[in-house]
Amino acid sequence: MKRIKLITLMFVMIFANVKMNAQSGTTIEEILGHNLEYNVISTAVPFMSIAPDARSSAMGDIGVSTSPDVYSMHWNPAKYAFIEDDMAVGLAYSPWLRSLVNDMNIAYLAFAKRIDSKSTFASTLRYFTLGDINYRDGQNVDQGTYSPNEWAIDLAYSRKLGKYISGSVAGRFIYSNLTQGVDTYSKPAISVAADVAVYYTRDVYWFSGLDANFSWGVAITNIGSKMNYDESTLDKDFIPTNLRFGPSLKIDIDDFNSFAFSVDFNKLLVPTPPVYLTDSVTGAQVMENGEPVIAAGMDNEVGLVQGMIQSFYDAPGGFQEELKEFTIGLGAEYWYNDVFTVRAGFFHESQMKGDRRYVTLGAGLHYNVFALDVSYLVPVNNTATSGTNPLENTLRFSLSFNI
Repeated sequence: MKRIKLITLMFVMIFANVKMNAQSGTTIEEILGHNLEYNVISTAVPFMSIAPDARSSAMGDIGVSTSPDVYSMHWNPAKYAFIEDDMAVGLAYSPWLRSLVNDMNIAYLAFAKRIDSKSTFASTLRYFTLGDINYRDGQNVDQGTYSPNEWAIDLAYSRKLGKYISGSVAGRFIYSNLTQGVDTYSKPAISVAADVAVYYTRDVYWFSGLDANFSWGVAITNIGSKMNYDESTLDKDFIPTNLRFGPSLKIDIDDFNSFAFSVDFNKLLVPTPPVYLTDSVTGAQVMENGEPVIAAGMDNEVGLVQGMIQSFYDAPGGFQEELKEFTIGLGAEYWYNDVFTVRAGFFHESQMKGDRRYVTLGAGLHYNVFALDVSYLVPVNNTATSGTNPLENTLRFSLSFNI
């Protein structure tokens, strides 16, 4: 189970806010007696936040407003309405966290089919295996070796709402089986979720003598029910509901060469656990009903809609911490003759919120109806204990077939 917890913490996308004590006027430093250096939260099924394809992951994990392809479901399903091909099939694969284990993998199968000139149907299947894990109980008794896994299947409908803009709705079923029934009351967890998205794209004439295209997109993904892994409790975990938005600009230098630049902003629409009042003598302070006393922040045991709204103003560190909840991805893409491409990007997350920072590189070769893309991740920070980063040597491969 330690390995499962480690995996969960590795993929956190975190968001927090602060509700200060208005009556006393004290700051959070005065309440806690020290600065709030880390305030990371985790969600269920963090694999849903992993970039599945090599193209977008090579550009700093961005994709809300890049040109549409068969892998648009994860980033912005509204892009499917502008897909150029009548039908497309894609398969992506990544060995995951290979610096920690050698048998964890994520696979992604995508399909898109144009219905008519204005609408497109798409579906994807995401499968994540945590490899073989040996389970032991509290007395260190061997409980057997199992292969925990999680998967999700999506269906999306995307339609042009005008000449330059499209919208999409998507539905999703998520299944997570982490304990394999080893514990008496453990069970697989399921969730049903939805996405809503908008995409805008049009040619612009901002540069003398150069053709260009400007796009922007907004997507709220994984709006869904909380998940429960234990039949003995009513406690449930939020899934990674996420807001993503950003622009892209593509410039055609000539008939053979073009550049594209993109920026993605992300924020988890998940409430942050509050900071509880404690002292060095009695530990956690509790009220008469047994509930812990909140020193800063807000109660995070709320419903889906309230949690999404609350996530914008409940960080214990106030507005300054709110800004740290946003992750930023920067990406660039160069194409030669629509056949060969090289990509680069950078992803940044505040140290307070998880400290994921890495450079991404990639390349692709597109020939007739086939396309092969690969990406590589280079962390720019290491952990204090091991001197390495669990994301080192992360490779992704994507193969697509366009008709």
